[in-house]
Amino acid sequence: MSEMQRITFDPEICGGRPCIRGTRMRVRDVLDLLAAGASRDEILEDYPYLTGEDITEALRFAARQTDHPVLHVA
Repeated sequence: MSEMQRITFDPEICGGRPCIRGTRMRVRDVLDLLAAGASRDEILEDYPYLTGEDITEALRFAARQTDHPVLHVA
């Protein structure tokens, strides 16, 4: 699967926030679960419509959001 096909934006779902494959599971929800200490296996058990690749894609998406060019002011 090519890059970021699992992350979707739909103004009718969660106000257009990034979601996993058009579900109502926001990328932020996945990140919050991981930050709270939930393991990948626990998340997949609690949300059977997700896959391991969905979790990986959410992490990739978040990493890309934090990347920005560094501007040096002379």
